[in-house]
Amino acid sequence: MKKLAIIGASYLQEPLVKKAKEMGLYSICFAWADGATCKDKCDKFYDISTIEKERILEVCRQEHIDGIATMASDVAAPTVAYVANQMGLVGNDYEAAVRANNKFLMRNAFASAGVPCPQYKMVTSVEEANSLDWNYPLIVKPSDRSGSLGVTKVLSIGELVPAVEKAISVSFKKEAIVEEFIEGREISVEFISYNGTHYPLQITDKVTTEAPHFVELEHHQPSTLSEVMYDKIYDITKDALNSLGLTNGASHSEYKITKEGRIAIMEIGGRMGGDFIGSDLVRLSTGYDFVKGIIDVALGKFETPIKTINMCSGVFFLSKETDYLKSIIEHYNLYPKIVEAAITSKELKNVQCSADRNGYAIYQSNTRIRLDKNGIK
Repeated sequence: MKKLAIIGASYLQEPLVKKAKEMGLYSICFAWADGATCKDKCDKFYDISTIEKERILEVCRQEHIDGIATMASDVAAPTVAYVANQMGLVGNDYEAAVRANNKFLMRNAFASAGVPCPQYKMVTSVEEANSLDWNYPLIVKPSDRSGSLGVTKVLSIGELVPAVEKAISVSFKKEAIVEEFIEGREISVEFISYNGTHYPLQITDKVTTEAPHFVELEHHQPSTLSEVMYDKIYDITKDALNSLGLTNGASHSEYKITKEGRIAIMEIGGRMGGDFIGSDLVRLSTGYDFVKGIIDVALGKFETPIKTINMCSGVFFLSKETDYLKSIIEHYNLYPKIVEAAITSKELKNVQCSADRNGYAIYQSNTRIRLDKNGIK
């Protein structure tokens, strides 16, 4: 039986553990035990932090693993690459994974390759931020976190200091990125790559809370962009992946598109999109099993993706801002287009990051749907 190492063991990795079992693989998860929902679902569990790459490498050698992967975890991606490189397994180059895990290094790579992105600067102190003579508004974010954590829209110089302090406080490296704010439509893009060839899978339209935190409340596939724009986005994404040196596995790219048609790539994660985008929505809209795809890449038996259906899929997230969803989720069996739904916490919160959301409803339909207090439209 082939062995698959999985870096991370939170709910984010559950689809990967489940798929490994379906494929007849022996799954080994690495993570801190606290919050490790996969601990009792995988075949073997090691209580080791996902960033302790040397310890994980030692265990993986002892276990004689055949492949290594993660799903929607930016932090785990460099460890996956490191172990794969050291053991001669399929994976991204370690330095490429590090670049994709740091927004400043990523932007440098984009700028050097002529990939369109916002103006940016990395700062490590309030004093550095105060020296910037840029037009407002600006966006401030930690250089190495995801899930909208520590992201703030800054409207004036008086708001800059607390925003930078907040971003630095949650950054692992105590770094913040200050960048120009681009007003525009938000999309994300899913690719899978194998040995340097990049295969586009889907483009997602997203709805966020807007300023100041920009937390996602809805995702919908496919995007309503034109075919011409699809081609442009796919071409830019391939250039961006090449600029970072990402060659194997899933990638999740985020863009803004202005009314004037300016396209700016905001960032790329060397992993599939979270928020059920990679684990569920791609399969529901295209028929392609994205989770199986990344396992196949890790095991070196990847086949060109084939899309077997053309459907609409999406997810709505419950929060205080979307409290009308609570009743729909509680009675989702009354709505055939909703394929899965759950309330994850009883107290509804105003969201400042994705972890503050309180439930979800995933749908599949022939057309895009809208949920409101009256149900599905």
